[in-house]
Amino acid sequence: MFNILQAAKIDTIATALPLEIVKPDFWHRILPLLKDWGLKLVAALLIFFVGKWIAKMLGKVIHSALIKSKTDETLAGFIANITYFTLLIFVVIAAISKLGVQTTSFVAIIGAAGLAIGLALQGALANFAAGVMLILFHPFKVGDNVTGAGQTGKVQEIQMFSTVLIGENNQAIIIPNSRSIARNVVAIWRVNSR
Repeated sequence: MFNILQAAKIDTIATALPLEIVKPDFWHRILPLLKDWGLKLVAALLIFFVGKWIAKMLGKVIHSALIKSKTDETLAGFIANITYFTLLIFVVIAAISKLGVQTTSFVAIIGAAGLAIGLALQGALANFAAGVMLILFHPFKVGDNVTGAGQTGKVQEIQMFSTVLIGENNQAIIIPNSRSIARNVVAIWRVNSR
């Protein structure tokens, strides 16, 4: 009796499913596809998560190495972030490539986007490059009295894109770093009085 009820249930389920799924021929066609795409998907996910972890670890190693070599904290963090995101782009492209997608168009799009962003941010990138040079070469430092770019004041902060001075009347003067590098800057602290 139990076997008759079981058979009736299986027969009811089989009639509820579309005929294509019940046929053994359907599973013989679909299983190789599922196996192939499943393995590709698992490999792509593995590449992505392991690559992301490696990129994060390399970013941390670079950051700590730069801090140990007494590089400015802001510059060290920026270089570590650039390293992480650059590696992450390569990891994403590798994972997509593992799925069978042609990635040459992605590389071309990334290159064109980089060129467009570089041209659009030309002034900001000039300020950033000047900020890196100010941090690396220290022509003046925080607390120095300087005259440059037509302004005089005490350096309060050297940022990536600008330098903040405090003027005579306690006014904040923000000078783009490209102007600080391109023009003469007189650091008053370096002049010895006899």
